[in-house]
Amino acid sequence: MILGQRRSLTKPLQNLVRFLTTESTLANPPSPVNQAHLLRVCTILYQQQNSPPESRLHSNLNSLSFNLTHEFFLQVCNNFPLSWRPVYLFYRYTQTNPSFTHTAVSLNKMLDVVGKSRNIELFWDLVNEMGRRRLVNDTTFVIGLRTLAKARELNKCVEFFHVMGGCGIECNVETLNKVIKSLCGLKLVEEAKFVVFKLKERIRPDGVTFKCLIKGFCDAGDLVEAGKIWNLMVDQGFDPCVGAVEKMMETLFKTKRDAEAMKLFQMMRLKRMEELGLSSYRLVIQWMCKKGKVENAHVVYDEMRKRGIKADNFTWGSLVYGLLARRRVNEAYGIVEGIEKPDISVYHGLMKGLLRLKRPGEATQVFREMIKRGCEPNMHTYVMLLQGHLGKRGRKGKDPLVNFDTIFVGGLLKAGKSLEATKYVERATKRGLEVPRFDYNKFLHYYSNEEGVAMFEEVGKKLREAGMVDLADIFQRYGEKMATRDRRRDRAVDPLVERS
Repeated sequence: MILGQRRSLTKPLQNLVRFLTTESTLANPPSPVNQAHLLRVCTILYQQQNSPPESRLHSNLNSLSFNLTHEFFLQVCNNFPLSWRPVYLFYRYTQTNPSFTHTAVSLNKMLDVVGKSRNIELFWDLVNEMGRRRLVNDTTFVIGLRTLAKARELNKCVEFFHVMGGCGIECNVETLNKVIKSLCGLKLVEEAKFVVFKLKERIRPDGVTFKCLIKGFCDAGDLVEAGKIWNLMVDQGFDPCVGAVEKMMETLFKTKRDAEAMKLFQMMRLKRMEELGLSSYRLVIQWMCKKGKVENAHVVYDEMRKRGIKADNFTWGSLVYGLLARRRVNEAYGIVEGIEKPDISVYHGLMKGLLRLKRPGEATQVFREMIKRGCEPNMHTYVMLLQGHLGKRGRKGKDPLVNFDTIFVGGLLKAGKSLEATKYVERATKRGLEVPRFDYNKFLHYYSNEEGVAMFEEVGKKLREAGMVDLADIFQRYGEKMATRDRRRDRAVDPLVERS
């Protein structure tokens, strides 16, 4: 009946041979797999997966004389990551080999493939079989609950624990917490809550369980449910850990409920001062600096320093940005010069503050100095600088070399998107209609290849001809970053970092 189900394959045959590192609990390193044999086996499985009888498939596999090992089985599963039928057929074939014995690792791999293909009926049969054979570990619980929760089989999620308990497999709160943490990480927090509440008579949740649920609801933006779990946690005699408090504070800050977040912080200062660490202070200082409350941030920073907690570069970066936002430029530079080993967060705070003050040239000089000191910029650095120089909607100008409309429309036409180009021109020419915001992230991402190396080099030359040295340096540096490893080794950095 199971083999009679029809499902289309999601991976073409040419992708069958793909070596992926697999989980293994074997004490000895796995023996290498013969790739030619792997290709032949996968080809037969692919071609004959819908061709009964099964005995013919077994006969064809037996004629290959390959070495059946656990690593071989795992790689067959890797070659069909979303197709349950070839993997299950190969599993049935391994059952006919008396010298081969499955482990929890191999069965978990097959269970994961079947779960991703959403064959819940077969998945449930395999779960029961693994329970009867007692080849179950914590990974089995995580895979099982993740698959069932995604399929909204909530009753089966609860029944999973009962099935394992009936097979004599211990299901304790540590296992439950691993499952709940995994579900919350996948934004399946409602399903996680259902499982916890249905199993509370069998497995009593602890502080870690509630912390995972609070973080999950905070990540989902549901502060009401997070507050209910918080109250339930307190009612059951558990003190919220610092991690849960910080997550609640962070979410309250993000949802502009600043007063409530500060109440939580004050509560921690009054009742559990000894538990407050760098992460808590850093969160509050970052928020205060973003809001321009630099004096309040300094008060919190002084308290942190008196308690012997040393500030990290992220905290310094927030303070630098806060000072620049209040136009206290000299103080900001003084802090940066006093930091022994500034990292990218400090430079980002400095550049972001300078761009807010409409000083893109000075921010670019910081960019050069950062490179000179060996701190490699990331994508956010380039996007921030481009927005500072060009604006969030692109540059307007008479010079066709740097006119944003000319470059953008020309690029759309070159890419064959004439309709989008026409719409853009209509929006730009008709009054009262806003020009769409230019996505610098996509722009840089699309040209993060060898083609982009030549393009950015040409753009840098044209910008330099137009007298825009800062922009030219930014594009040229990004183009060099996209070069291959050999070309990047040989690049000349001095002309860029020394240019003023």
